[in-house]
Amino acid sequence: MDVTQIGLFALADKRLAWLDRRQEVLAHNVANADTPGWRPRDLGPFAATLSATGGIAPVQTRPNHLPGTQAATAPAVVERPSERAPDGNAVSMQEQLMKVANTESSQELVTNLYTKYLGFFRLALGHS
Repeated sequence: MDVTQIGLFALADKRLAWLDRRQEVLAHNVANADTPGWRPRDLGPFAATLSATGGIAPVQTRPNHLPGTQAATAPAVVERPSERAPDGNAVSMQEQLMKVANTESSQELVTNLYTKYLGFFRLALGHS
């Protein structure tokens, strides 16, 4: 059984892929903190990435439930201009390191959820 065919696990895989890409983009920002003219970049929000790839739609379990809505904006690496140094570099190390820490925390959360739900499936199937 391929667990990535289950919606929850597919969502976790997409989130982890997005977080991995974000860490890569942030690492480029940190590596170029002394490069003249470098502008920091970041990814668009995960919600936009999810909606652009089809994502998941809320299920209407009763006819009187309202359908969910999703904003459809394309995910992309976008420049995040801020204050600039005299050489034109706009990388704020404090800001970048906070984003790296936030991304790491999100990766840990998604990985823990993935592991817990996998354990629930094993328990339900009798494979403790």
